[in-house]
Amino acid sequence: MNVFRTLGKVTALTLALSCSTAWAQQNPPFTLDTHVDIPFTFMHDARFDAAHSDVLKVDLDKMQRGGLDAAFFIVYVEQGPLTPEGYAHAVAEAQRKYDAIALMLKTYPNRIRLATTPQQVRANRAAGKLSAMIGVENGYSLGHDITNVDKAYARGARYMGLAHMGHNDLCTSSTPEADLGDPPLSDAGISDFGRSVVKRANQLGIMVDVSHSSDACVRDVLALSSAPVIASHSSSRVLTNHPRNLSDDLLRAIAAKGGVIQAVAYKGFLKLDPGRELAEKALQAQVAHDAGDKTFDSDKHEYLPAYIDGMRRIDAAFPLPTVDDFAAHIRHMVSVAGIDHVGIASDFDGGGGIAGWQDASETRNVTAALRRAGFNDDDIAKLWGGNLLRVWGDVAKHATVHHVSG
Repeated sequence: MNVFRTLGKVTALTLALSCSTAWAQQNPPFTLDTHVDIPFTFMHDARFDAAHSDVLKVDLDKMQRGGLDAAFFIVYVEQGPLTPEGYAHAVAEAQRKYDAIALMLKTYPNRIRLATTPQQVRANRAAGKLSAMIGVENGYSLGHDITNVDKAYARGARYMGLAHMGHNDLCTSSTPEADLGDPPLSDAGISDFGRSVVKRANQLGIMVDVSHSSDACVRDVLALSSAPVIASHSSSRVLTNHPRNLSDDLLRAIAAKGGVIQAVAYKGFLKLDPGRELAEKALQAQVAHDAGDKTFDSDKHEYLPAYIDGMRRIDAAFPLPTVDDFAAHIRHMVSVAGIDHVGIASDFDGGGGIAGWQDASETRNVTAALRRAGFNDDDIAKLWGGNLLRVWGDVAKHATVHHVSG
């Protein structure tokens, strides 16, 4: 049932949020978001300044207003051809994002600091500073070169997402891309190169991330990894039958390995809405056409006024899932995997955002929704970061290499 279909229900939700938010403001938990994307011109385009932005869902002002203490900023590269040229381009694109994160930290050292260990995250919070961590989305950006895993670690990366949309040279994706020539999903999982990446990540103390990977790849990683693994942004397939979500069997398997699954506040993974999907595709095509481009480019087009206004109209016609829908996914995932093995991710600036948690300034609304869903203080502390920090620490303990030069 959608809470935004009648004024009465809107009023009820608003009152509930207000009451619960008052509690959350008095008793704020430590909050850690494992997936925040950044545009390629982050910190170089005035619109994308990390301190304050009218278009980004996460900036330092919004983090502080909403009580978001820490976030993994993502080095994401779109899947491309498995060729020398494709690999070289992917490596270069990844470096742009590492450099942009470094520029943020250099520009605002009194507000946000890099954290490469759980201890540094805690120390930053104790000092009144925000924490920036780095995660890699799509191992394609390694350029089929195992030495780039060490270089990623040296730049601060502490989790390595193996795949994205489309199969790559590490493993098969949960969403094959016909435009890339991908065959449909099969029993194919991890490749020999993927195995070497998992092994090296284990040695260095990098968390291996199976979000976006095919079920076969997830199973292969669980069998191969010597350390717990994470899913940095995946919700429940039982509640929303999307291949990007995880089945109950895989939730249990990741938990049995000692890992954590970070439920994600992404509309399409919380509620299937074919009408909305068609409307978004039509808007994307129109915005790209009006900009003189053949295809939609999220980095170029998502921040244009025409796209932003169009999305507001779509939100009105096809209401987003709510923070309570999100809490229901978390509740189910906890019932399957256990309270020690579930966490929270937004996927902000990568498509994430739901009613009640549209940007980092509304982070307390998630805490309020968790409380309405019956979670107590200790549960909420685990979900909002305690579980992830524990797993991160466990992965670091499994590491056999402790000093890596850049």
